[in-house]
Amino acid sequence: MNQSRIDRILKELEKSGVSQMLIVDPMSIYYLTGVMNHPFERFYALLLRKDKQPVFFLNRLFNIPQEVGAEKVWHSDTDPVMDIVASYIDHTSPLGVDKDLKARFLLPLMEKKAATAFCNISLTVDTVRGIKDDEEQEKMRAASRINDLAMAELKKLVHAGVTEQEIADQLLEIYLSLGADGFSFGPLVAFGANAADPHHGPDDTVLKEGDVVLFDVGCMKDGYCSDMTRSFYYKTVTDEHRVVYETVKAANEAAIAKVKPGVPLKELDLAARDLITNAGYGPYFNHRLGHFIGLSEHEYGDVSSVNETKAVPGMIFSIEPGIYLAGDTGVRIEDLVLVTEDGCEVLNHYSKKLEILE
Repeated sequence: MNQSRIDRILKELEKSGVSQMLIVDPMSIYYLTGVMNHPFERFYALLLRKDKQPVFFLNRLFNIPQEVGAEKVWHSDTDPVMDIVASYIDHTSPLGVDKDLKARFLLPLMEKKAATAFCNISLTVDTVRGIKDDEEQEKMRAASRINDLAMAELKKLVHAGVTEQEIADQLLEIYLSLGADGFSFGPLVAFGANAADPHHGPDDTVLKEGDVVLFDVGCMKDGYCSDMTRSFYYKTVTDEHRVVYETVKAANEAAIAKVKPGVPLKELDLAARDLITNAGYGPYFNHRLGHFIGLSEHEYGDVSSVNETKAVPGMIFSIEPGIYLAGDTGVRIEDLVLVTEDGCEVLNHYSKKLEILE
């Protein structure tokens, strides 16, 4: 059990007048306990309580042999599980629940009046997870180092006649050879006009001269995710496509230059968006600038034009402006940044200089 993370969550709960919380999100439970489990339809939860030991509710089907610093409460498929859970909740206080608690579990607790009130306190856990501790930061660096190496190998697969799918199919072997544990998300490989779709999945499109080659890829290492996008051109690049590329690169760098503690995240989006708009491509940057990342490839929090949250040391998020010209080309350049005490650390080191692949 990671007591420092639990203490941070309890401290945030206290601000909301809540002293107990039932967490059912498996990734958040892993964040606190180091135990990863996929419960499917069965009840699986961690009850945090101020000044008391956490309670870990486990079905006997689950294999959790290690001690985790919590009281383990086991149940079987035929047990009245919510009666068991209710017996551990302080009925005289509100209960915080997370957004993943299913109605078939929540409603019985409400009917039993297991707490004086039931509050969605998901943001408490999400906010704490959004600020990475030293151990998490190092794991994120390691995952991004592998992603840099993988990008260098990935571009070597570009050749006449190759398809998007053929390249995508080789990436897992590359990651594993570099020490990764697998994908953080399915790789996006897009040639030419396909890259104008920001979430285009690889298909049987064949590479041709003058195509952009967009790779949006990420791996997992020790439970943490990487994510990076680079865009290349094959054989030749037109003058307009070069302008598009350099505009996106400048937008990426302008936003990164503004990252430091206290800066509202919406100002990072604005820095990139204004640059792209002033270059005449405003309508073609059609998504937010970035997302938070860590144990999951997309975590709570974003870098968007409406997010007034201020940057805090330990936050890690993407900076990924793009320009997408339907039927023609698309360019996106994405880095992960870690907010530091006086600025930021860019976790990706693969070059952003325009490369023409031969």
